[in-house]
Amino acid sequence: MSEEQAQLIRRWHEESHDALRAMLPADVMFMGLRLHITESVMPLDESAEGDPYHQVVEREARPGLRVLDMGTGSGVSALLAARAGSDVVAVDVNPEAVACARANAERNGLAERITFVHCDLFQGVEGDFDLIIFDPPFRWFEPRDLLERSHADADYRTLTAFMTEAPGRLRTDGRIVMNFGTSGDLEYLLELIARTGLASEQMRYGEATKFGYTAEYHVFTLSKP
Repeated sequence: MSEEQAQLIRRWHEESHDALRAMLPADVMFMGLRLHITESVMPLDESAEGDPYHQVVEREARPGLRVLDMGTGSGVSALLAARAGSDVVAVDVNPEAVACARANAERNGLAERITFVHCDLFQGVEGDFDLIIFDPPFRWFEPRDLLERSHADADYRTLTAFMTEAPGRLRTDGRIVMNFGTSGDLEYLLELIARTGLASEQMRYGEATKFGYTAEYHVFTLSKP
């Protein structure tokens, strides 16, 4: 990535963080779920049909699957998987996110299907999974607070550690579903995926433009070859 592109993404990030902060707290309906999102948790826009990433999450989750929602935030992906009949472990390093997600599970009558864990990545997680869901922070900057940590990962330490351990937590036919975009360093993610040896399917689903720079967004589905 060029220095010019990195500077554009830094400007993008600062504007995005201010916009996210202005959205909170929030009460939204999303894909039929009632969500209350607190001050230090990543918000999302109200939408009856959802977005392509969460539509893939809902489609991949099925009855009887063991699902890991890594970085659960408001709990939306965990709730979609639980509603589809999966048994879910929802993890977040942000204690406020864990509390928010748990409250949303109770609000939607799905708490019995979800186990909530406050930990950093896999440290408090046992066993393997049929489906691992991860919507990682796109940017590599040092976060200044809990909200910013939801979309900034200093030097991609969390992303790198996840890609190192996650393949070993997949069952034989397991899959990883990830969301990422070129408002982050997509080339680095592709490098990490190549190191895992997992088969990768990539679906481009949208774009956005700021400061003359157009970012593309993708859903990745990874599986054992």
